[in-house]
Parts: sequence; structure tokens; C-alpha cells
Amino acid sequence: MHVTNWLRNACLVLFVALASLGVHAEDGAVYHVNDSAAQALSALRNVRNHLDVAPTTKIVVVTHAQGVDFLMEGARDEKSKTEFAPLVSALKARGVKFEICEITLKNRNLKKEQFIQEADYTPSGVVRIATLQSRERYGYVKP
Repeated sequence: MHVTNWLRNACLVLFVALASLGVHAEDGAVYHVNDSAAQALSALRNVRNHLDVAPTTKIVVVTHAQGVDFLMEGARDEKSKTEFAPLVSALKARGVKFEICEITLKNRNLKKEQFIQEADYTPSGVVRIATLQSRERYGYVKP
């Protein structure tokens, strides 16, 4: 019985410590998109579904390499011909951030003017993903 009380108290202390650090699975998620053709439409659907179930989740969609393409003006899904901009705009209105890697812009000779206004920019997509995971404890999702 003495061991049971000790274990219960230890669990309570651990729970309080984790809660004080703000460690909650529903706090944040980073969605990693590096191939628009293969991932963009499913990523947008996943984010919508995520928010439908857990509406207070902070979500950041980080794009780099070919993943930035769905955030370009006039971009559409090749198969369904679905335009991405309205889907992105609706998610942005729900608090989702969409970030484009500036290294990708430089490497692919792309200009910020080619992208929809809902897009934000980050110096490095890979560094941003790592930072969100390690410092801000965001869960990682790769659609």
C-alpha cells in the first residue's frame, strides 16, 4: 500500500510538471510538404480534418522543394483540377500558417510575387520544421 501511494504521488508530480511545460498533443502540428503533386491535396484535406476534430490546434504547413508549387498563383491539382488557393484561404481563416522556404525560392529562381497572398516565408523549411518539433513541441505530420 505504501508503494501504491508513492507511485500515485510520483505520477501526479510528473503530470503537473508536464502540464506546466505546456506539453499537450493537441497544441501544435507541423505538416511537411515537399512534393505538391503527390502531397498537397491530401495535406490540405488532412489539415481540415485535423481542425474539425481538434479545432484549437496550432498548425503550420511548411513547404520546400517541389512542395511550394501548390502555393503559387493559379496552382491546381493535376488529377482533379481542384484549385488550391480557395482551400488554402479557408484554412488560413481557421488560423493555419503556410510557410515557403526561401532557400527553395533562391534555388529555383522563384519570386515571392508568384505566390498567393496567404503564404508566409521562412529562411529554411527544414530548419523551421526542426525548430517547431524541438523547441515548440509540434507533432510532425508527413502527408
